[in-house]
Amino acid sequence: MYERIREKLGILADAAKYDVSCSSSGSNRKNENKGLGDATGMGICHSYTEDGRCVSLLKILLTNHCIYDCAFCVSRRSNDVKRAAFTVEEVVELTINFYRRNYIEGLFLSSGIFKNADYTMERLVRIVKKLRTEENFNGYIHLKTIPGASEELLKEAGLYADRMSINLEMPTENGLKLLAPEKSHEDVKKPLHFIQQNITQFSSEKALIKSTPKFVPAGQSTQMVIGATPESDQEILHTASAFYKDYSLKRVYYSGYVPISNDKRLPGIGSQVSMVRENRLYQADWLMRFYGFDVQEILDDANPHLDIEVDPKLGWALRNLEQFPVDVNTADYRMILRVPGIGVSSAKKIVQARKFGRLHRDQLVKIGISFNKAKHFIRFADSPFQLRDYESSHIRNIILSESKSKYLRTAHNQLSLF
Repeated sequence: MYERIREKLGILADAAKYDVSCSSSGSNRKNENKGLGDATGMGICHSYTEDGRCVSLLKILLTNHCIYDCAFCVSRRSNDVKRAAFTVEEVVELTINFYRRNYIEGLFLSSGIFKNADYTMERLVRIVKKLRTEENFNGYIHLKTIPGASEELLKEAGLYADRMSINLEMPTENGLKLLAPEKSHEDVKKPLHFIQQNITQFSSEKALIKSTPKFVPAGQSTQMVIGATPESDQEILHTASAFYKDYSLKRVYYSGYVPISNDKRLPGIGSQVSMVRENRLYQADWLMRFYGFDVQEILDDANPHLDIEVDPKLGWALRNLEQFPVDVNTADYRMILRVPGIGVSSAKKIVQARKFGRLHRDQLVKIGISFNKAKHFIRFADSPFQLRDYESSHIRNIILSESKSKYLRTAHNQLSLF
């Protein structure tokens, strides 16, 4: 590799690391006509799909030059960093060469905005079009939408990308105006709405005309920076819920703010967002997407922040003990799914297994539920106690104590190996 290309790759790959929205779930693009790559194949690393597969992506910026001066962004125009930009041909060549060496399964391509939105978006479109039509590349491509780009360019991009995404940046408009006064949430909503309309239209046409091309088959996603502005977890999840409903997003990503400057509008260098808070937001997000919870059930004005010590489902259950215990032998699927320690797969197995007889403790353990957590909220054939015997604080302390003991035992066992 030429030294200059290697230098660019180092700069632009490093600048892209702050964007976490590179999941490849949902694409089913197949390899046809003896082309390169296959978005349906097994991956290696970097990005996890919804079904647990791991897919490696070449994750780079086209350029880290940018006309905007967002306080939270390392590529902001006022930041004194080394700048670089790839040509269209260089990105295409890198992608193909990395794929042939089995380093990657696809491409995640974003960019700073230089000159204007259309100028940048046109180059991104040229890259993905060249990969698809000239190089016959069938691997996964995630393309970032440039706010303010024309609908013509967005529509063309959707014909070649598997997933498109555009960053919401801050959870609220007020937070965005504080740190990026040149941007607005409306600039994000317009392209999301346009792409969603086209996804629906192309899907409808595909049902009638089989030759209709794919259009963003893996859907859209967005990302919010958490902790740069003082929004509560309640505000963050309300924003996520609204975007899921309004634009049928596949994912909302939560990126904990990493201190990069001494700007007085931002938290100090020593106040990096807890990874636990980020994890709790993802858990709450899953409750909304897969467990049938509304955001109002997870958080309210009396509880605007997620509990750092316990997961959101357990937190909800402890605040709503009147709905428990749940009898796993008679309750409906929806209520079983709300029991702490029982996931989607286990809930389905319970509903199927009880058709053949009443379920006992041993059977529930074999099904795979987290029994030490779930036992406080369920009734089964050989239940030894009733939930009403305990206060919520007592249950919480028992679960936390058992969890800590488990981690201590695990750590002790690992140390004993040495």
